[in-house]
Amino acid sequence: MRARAGSALPFLLLLSVGCRPESPVARMAHELRGAYPEHATPTGVVRTFDIEARPAELPLVDGPKLRVWAYNGSVPGPELRIRLGETLRVRFTNHLPEATTIHWHGVRVPNGMDGVPHVTQPPVAPGGTFTYEFTPKDAGTFWFHPHVRSSEQVERGLYGVLVVEDAKPAPYSRDVVWVLDDWLLDETHQIFDRFNTPHDLMHDGRWGNFVTVNARTDTVLAARGGERIRLRLLNASNARIYAPDFGGLQPQIIAVDGLYLARPLPLGRFELAPGNRLDLDLTLPPAAVSRSLPVIDRFYPDDPKHLADIIVDGTTGQPPPSFRSPAHARVPAWSAGLTIPPTKEIVVNARRGGSYGIEWTFNDQAFTGHEHHGAPMLVMDRGSWVRLRFVNASFRLHPIHLHGMFFRLLARNGAPVDEPFFRDTVLMHSKETIDIGLVPLDAGQWMMHCHILEHAEAGMMTLFEVRG
Repeated sequence: MRARAGSALPFLLLLSVGCRPESPVARMAHELRGAYPEHATPTGVVRTFDIEARPAELPLVDGPKLRVWAYNGSVPGPELRIRLGETLRVRFTNHLPEATTIHWHGVRVPNGMDGVPHVTQPPVAPGGTFTYEFTPKDAGTFWFHPHVRSSEQVERGLYGVLVVEDAKPAPYSRDVVWVLDDWLLDETHQIFDRFNTPHDLMHDGRWGNFVTVNARTDTVLAARGGERIRLRLLNASNARIYAPDFGGLQPQIIAVDGLYLARPLPLGRFELAPGNRLDLDLTLPPAAVSRSLPVIDRFYPDDPKHLADIIVDGTTGQPPPSFRSPAHARVPAWSAGLTIPPTKEIVVNARRGGSYGIEWTFNDQAFTGHEHHGAPMLVMDRGSWVRLRFVNASFRLHPIHLHGMFFRLLARNGAPVDEPFFRDTVLMHSKETIDIGLVPLDAGQWMMHCHILEHAEAGMMTLFEVRG
């Protein structure tokens, strides 16, 4: 099934010929100007990393050695850091017993670097190599993971973080990454080796019995009173959603899914779905004595999960650095977006059938494999305004993730939502309808899927094509 988005000329073309957009659709596209760059701006600096995927045994979770699959022998994998404008070159080698790829989640890469097997590249066979090279267009917190048998390969430990720092980073006391994950371990304290079970597929995916930060149950952030810390959170779980609670601390959200907000917001209750990232601006209070401050997940209020502890040293530290929050991006209001009819409505549901006995579908279509992907569900013009409506006909949770583009959440169940930020992943609740707006700027075929990886494995994936 194909649907073509919009009839408006790309907003960049409108600007180049000096025209003022007239139609509401064109005005929506025009409003994106200056929100984030269309093109990368390489400085000529190339940062090269070698990454190997292979089986390993590591002392993770609560101590005993766990048989995992790992990037460079660690879980999470290596933390890659580059500055905006620098080019990332990753020489990847696969030492796993099966094919794999690396997908750069949230990074606006050239289509051939997106890591989707049989769509943007051939899968990397055991013993094979592939070089990923691109210059990110955006600073922010991103991550990388396989896009082959993801529900198993990610669950076994294959994921890492890519931090693209600003060209001139804000002078935080420290910049810290926390990767949230959960592990389903059996009675021998090893990864439960039945994947994509009927229970997981019919419900909200695979939820583990151990919740970790940076693959540990005992993560501690030791800090001095008055420190101002940039804390980057990533949810790398297959399916678990988190609502992190920092107790008496008052962190401010400065970035969601990599991009800065138009203004900082109190953390409050933010539902961190699989794939989501949150950057927090956290100033620790002065402490006369050492204090231990627990960080708790309260997604299910009646079943809280301990995540980590922040221990504030009682010694007097330096006053917190004083600088303007980096959260002052230009984010279009798109206030008229809900007055424009949806470009396409996409219904999410499940049915019996397929190789797992259940299929998750978009508009009654199940993705049957990357190598047999068929025609895109939606064809969009580069630079055109698109409004998508997702209707959850099921009772399950679904984090909807788009490759190659950012979007703004416009409404939940028809009620306008004021989110002064972009996303690449949004959680859709039971029987909920959401509307999102976007302007695609990067040509190619891009995946759209549920980031509960068991749902994606059972068919909840499709392709969008951006032309132009």
